[in-house]
Amino acid sequence: MSLPQPPARAAEFGRDALIVCDNLVRIYQTGSIEVQALQGLDLLVGAGEMIAVVGASGSGKSTLLSILAGIDAPTAGRARVGEADLLTMSRSDRVRYRRHTVGFVRQQTAANLIPYLTSREVIEMPMVAARRPAGQRRARADELLAALDVTDCADRRPAQMSGGQQQRVAIAVAMANEPRVLFADEPTGELDTATSAGVFEALRHVNREFGVTVVVVTHDPEVSGQVERTVAIRDGRTSSEVLRRTETSSNGDTHVIAEEYAVMDRAGRVQIPREYREALELTRRVRLALEADHVTIHPDPS
Repeated sequence: MSLPQPPARAAEFGRDALIVCDNLVRIYQTGSIEVQALQGLDLLVGAGEMIAVVGASGSGKSTLLSILAGIDAPTAGRARVGEADLLTMSRSDRVRYRRHTVGFVRQQTAANLIPYLTSREVIEMPMVAARRPAGQRRARADELLAALDVTDCADRRPAQMSGGQQQRVAIAVAMANEPRVLFADEPTGELDTATSAGVFEALRHVNREFGVTVVVVTHDPEVSGQVERTVAIRDGRTSSEVLRRTETSSNGDTHVIAEEYAVMDRAGRVQIPREYREALELTRRVRLALEADHVTIHPDPS
């Protein structure tokens, strides 16, 4: 008599993704008050993707970026980038992770560069910390300066460069040790529209040419509209995603199609947009009905 077979194990959530957030929680303690910045957030990002993360102030997007960049530590849940477990890594592991696996570009240009160092010198600094030979450091710095179109700024200090040039050099600094992921927190927040477009094109360039995965946090709709995938965060959870694709019509014209999807988390929760809730007066309770190919949501009649 054959023995019953054990049930097949479900595939691990995000097994093939480069970045995995599974029910991610981050709680801050301010005096006697607890603030839940992230409340069970789920997110998957594939290797080589370039995505934008958007959300209102206080939604949790900057907290998410700080955790993924190794600057902050999660309270609970699971966060993985490559083979790095961001919940359990030691202090020395975190240093190696920030030195070799990820790069980070801040909004404030002054925070990315050092006033008394030239562009080439500041690009070489992460490689000095990683103990790369001098010849390799110079070659890599020259490669990045050329790739980001700031070769003429190699011997300039920050005060001698425009804001756009400073951010391009900051991207080069973040790319110095060949990270797998580049994180950018509002990288165009202090720049005018034309300069912002140039900096964002620089991010797209390193994504294409170096194969680095890019995650950009932004308030700028012009920026978020230039990536194939935009993830919105609300109240510490992913709430929706916009997916964009380019289609070519029969006459050869190309146009971008954008479709917005609500995100269902691992517990089956979906955030209904506020304008929908207000229009139908959806409050504490709703009634769900399973149809042949969809689910309907009805307000509580009581």
